Amino acid sequence: MSKIIQSDVRISDRVVKILEVQILEGSLKPGEALPSERDLAIEIGVSRPTIREAIRTLVSRGMLTTRHGGRTVVTDKLDATFIDSWQEMLFNHPNIQHDLLEFRHILEGQAAFLAAQRATEIDLVRLDLAYRKLEEAYAKDDLKECINTDVAFHQVIAEASHNVLIGHLSASLLRLINGHVTKNLDFLHARPSQWQVLEKQHHAIWQAIRNHDPEAASLAATSHIEFVIENMKADSEINERMQSAMRRLS
Repeated sequence: MSKIIQSDVRISDRVVKILEVQILEGSLKPGEALPSERDLAIEIGVSRPTIREAIRTLVSRGMLTTRHGGRTVVTDKLDATFIDSWQEMLFNHPNIQHDLLEFRHILEGQAAFLAAQRATEIDLVRLDLAYRKLEEAYAKDDLKECINTDVAFHQVIAEASHNVLIGHLSASLLRLINGHVTKNLDFLHARPSQWQVLEKQHHAIWQAIRNHDPEAASLAATSHIEFVIENMKADSEINERMQSAMRRLS
């Protein structure tokens, strides 16, 4: 009996590791529901009680949570502390925004470099789909959709780097600066010539990764972030001049 129990525990631990890897690599994303116990059991090739035990373990670790209706979903435990702490810091200290963009410059340059080296055919299919949706948003001149597809495009690149920390840090960072991404794209959208530059930059990143050219991909990604930083600075300066002019009116 003890041997059977030990065997069951070992199988359950292996299932825990399988699910942990899927969470870490982003195959299972925060808020996403797990397949049913039956489907997981068939997919992994174990019994339903083993799946149940593995899920209980991951729930106790805070990686999964059970919601109303019996659904088991992935939590945002890996990202929540980072985002909550830095959102408050960003609100209280707006100058940190530049530091965040500087970090994004480093992170996205390396993500693009590694994606160009490591992207599989499946990754490239996902990248093509993300880029096509971004192109369609530009063609429709749909600002809200441009913002959503822009963020999604950069996240697909981060995941194609096949570095779990880059994937999670990218997702956290993009959620953290979502308001600033929105503000910057709104600023560029009102300036057609700069908006076209932005579109060309995304094409350059996509093309370099597709061509498996790490140096070109990194250069395209870092040039893109430098362009964003320059325009956010210009936007800030314009707002400051407007506020100064308004103060003189009063």
